[in-house]
Amino acid sequence: MSKNIRLEVSKAAQFLAAGAVEALEPRVKAAQKALEDSTCAGNDFLGWMHLASSITPEHLADLKETAKVLRENCDTIVVAGIGGSYLGARAVIEALGNSFEWLANDGKNPIMLFAGNNIGEDYLYELTTYLKGRKFGVINISKSGTTTETALAFRLLRKQCEEQRGIEMARKVIVAVTDAKKGAARVTADKEGYKSFIIPDNVGGRFSVLTPVGLLPIACAGFDIEALVKGAADMEKLTAPEVPFAENPAEQYAAVRNALYANGKKTEILVNFQPKLHYMNEWWKQLYGESEGKDGKGIFPAAVDFTTDLHSMGQWIQEGERTIFETVVSVETPEHTVLFPHDDENLDGLNFLEGKRVDEVNKMAELGTQLAHVDGGVPNMRLVVERLDEYHLGQMIYFFERACGISGLLLEVNPFNQPGVEAYKKNMFALLGKPGYEKETEAIKARL
Repeated sequence: MSKNIRLEVSKAAQFLAAGAVEALEPRVKAAQKALEDSTCAGNDFLGWMHLASSITPEHLADLKETAKVLRENCDTIVVAGIGGSYLGARAVIEALGNSFEWLANDGKNPIMLFAGNNIGEDYLYELTTYLKGRKFGVINISKSGTTTETALAFRLLRKQCEEQRGIEMARKVIVAVTDAKKGAARVTADKEGYKSFIIPDNVGGRFSVLTPVGLLPIACAGFDIEALVKGAADMEKLTAPEVPFAENPAEQYAAVRNALYANGKKTEILVNFQPKLHYMNEWWKQLYGESEGKDGKGIFPAAVDFTTDLHSMGQWIQEGERTIFETVVSVETPEHTVLFPHDDENLDGLNFLEGKRVDEVNKMAELGTQLAHVDGGVPNMRLVVERLDEYHLGQMIYFFERACGISGLLLEVNPFNQPGVEAYKKNMFALLGKPGYEKETEAIKARL
């Protein structure tokens, strides 16, 4: 029987006045009620809340059948998307996959690549060069089909796929995940006859990993999307409004981080001691940054990979400005066993570790770091995950989503919009002379 993920908050709460967390219970429960009753700001984007428990077996079967077609006809699959259109999928795929897939590929699963998340010319050149001669397919993920980074990559990939594999095969191995009725990607999918899946109107990108946005790429990579959804659905129950405050991990997390923020802790650092979680950090950063950073408010979401970053950021975290707190994601059981070997010369002085599992050393590094940082004035929360598998990643995803909704409402912002994202786009289009931006182009040229 798999254990649920659990949250430990004592080493963070000790930095707060007695009762500070408990005092937030009425506001937390009010936020939960507003989410459930759809009376909060951004209530037209709450489709993620009960998504996991409403996914049908038929929907999962459709996704798996499409993934089967791609897997049987492709040695490489490129996921084109940016922000919430790729980070969730990449987080799960990299957490579950082989760290050396490029080198160790055994032909059982296609190599999963990601594009459309930058405007790097060298990146795109190197990607398209790599794909020459490969049997590749594309999952194009975009609600509008006009997001610059993704649309540019998809233009290149579609053209190359058609030239290399022929138009008929390209139509078989290009899949669109987009709006139900409108947008450039929808028009193209309908015109070309691509298999397509719908991004629900009421689910924002950063909350979309349990829609086809995340589930299709994850299935293509060979992972169990039923277990992922089951983990999320179980966490949906464990974080429901009727669960008592003291036993509800999402409510506790939201309350503690907001109490720390009110106490001058302006930056949260998400920490992992498992390099496979790097992109889970990246997904979390978007989820919280885009949800809370508005109206001149918001905890700044940062992330580090330990022990790696202890040798770069460790000094600042230990003794820098005391405006930070940490949330450590701790994986209890690794998937493989490596024992410390004996060395006759023992020049590195590590024979005292002989016969121990490498993970035991990692766990002592984790505990030693936590104690040092707490002693150094850094509040610490710890999210304990039994193992890195689909079920527990599903739990983790929903836990962070639910807590994010609560936390944003505690902060008194709309957690489900992102008006600030458009500012750079307007300037970029004006600088590029996009039709319809003539006035903006003139104004920005005057500034320069």
